[in-house]
Amino acid sequence: MQDRQIRRYYSFLLAFCLLLLMTAAFFCRQLTNSAKTMLLSHDESVASSLIEQGVPETVVAKALTGKNVNRTQEGSDLLLKLGMQSSLDAQFLPHLAVFQKRAWYSALTALFPICLLLLGLSLLFLHKRDRLYRHAFSIIDNYIDGDYSLRLPQTDEGTIYQVFSSVDRLATMLQAQNETEYRSKIFLRNTISDISHQLRTPLAALSMYQEIMENEPDHPAVIQKFTAKTELALNRMEQLIESMLKITRLDAGSIVFEKKICNLSELISHAVNELTTHAASEDKTIIPEGSPAEILVCDPSWTIEAIGNIVKNALDHTDTNGTIHISWDTSPVTTRIMISDNGSGIAPEDIHHIFKRFYRSRKSSGTQGIGLGLSLAKSIVEGQGGMISVQSTSHVGTTFTLLFPS
Repeated sequence: MQDRQIRRYYSFLLAFCLLLLMTAAFFCRQLTNSAKTMLLSHDESVASSLIEQGVPETVVAKALTGKNVNRTQEGSDLLLKLGMQSSLDAQFLPHLAVFQKRAWYSALTALFPICLLLLGLSLLFLHKRDRLYRHAFSIIDNYIDGDYSLRLPQTDEGTIYQVFSSVDRLATMLQAQNETEYRSKIFLRNTISDISHQLRTPLAALSMYQEIMENEPDHPAVIQKFTAKTELALNRMEQLIESMLKITRLDAGSIVFEKKICNLSELISHAVNELTTHAASEDKTIIPEGSPAEILVCDPSWTIEAIGNIVKNALDHTDTNGTIHISWDTSPVTTRIMISDNGSGIAPEDIHHIFKRFYRSRKSSGTQGIGLGLSLAKSIVEGQGGMISVQSTSHVGTTFTLLFPS
């Protein structure tokens, strides 16, 4: 009864039943009047015939109006001789035949329009339901074909609209799944394109080095020089492939970050351990500053990777005698790690792009790196529910801020 169309149809049926009862009452009244007219006509004929035969009017009146007139065997025998009995067909009784015709005529006159009304409105109801079903079928066919621009009607309550709502939810899930699959395909295509593009340069260099060494077999100095370059190219390829595998796994959601309680001082010490020697060789200094008692709930191996990538980026963009400061503090809500340098800074037109894959500004052409370190760091931090931001001033320095939930 929550369906508006069904409520209207039931309201019609109730009104129809009321009309039928009123018609039946009217029909009974008409039958009563017809029966009265038939009986009066019959009594008039009988009375007229008896009076013509000389029967006194008082006797005729008593016979027609008396309530206690006894039925005798002689009367029954007389009617039997005349053929007037209960099995006699109505057409042989003139007054009853007229009454029967009037009754049939009245019944047909009253019931025929009512039946037409019932059939007409029932067909109208079924036509609306059929139109609703056909509309739903066309939309579901669009869903099957991958078109989710239209939605099933849900403007009313009732079982059929609940079914439509469930089908719509299923269509929404299928649409989301299709979009996810499409994005996955685009992601895979872009990833393959990025990898092939980045590998093309070191592969071409390796091919050239190999050709030079084959042409200079009697020059050990040349072979040694290009052997070193070959090693650098191979290291670059290894670093590229390893970084791409990591960032692809992060983007695909196949990495499940562990939650461990880590000492922040020890975590950062592990992150910069291998970079300290590199910094010292370039006369650069890495200075950790923070309480040794602070802790962070995170995945230690991946967080070390993120911090190390940011520190390495700072070293690449800091001049000789430069300094990288790493500080941290905690609050009841967040844990903050700040990595600052006094290097060349980031140009305003580049600062919004530094977390993109393979992005390298024009000023970074002379520095090492493949453009994946910051992108990988961002994916690691955000994958653990954190945030990463950057502030920079050209020729003054850059500060990366990592926020982790406490």
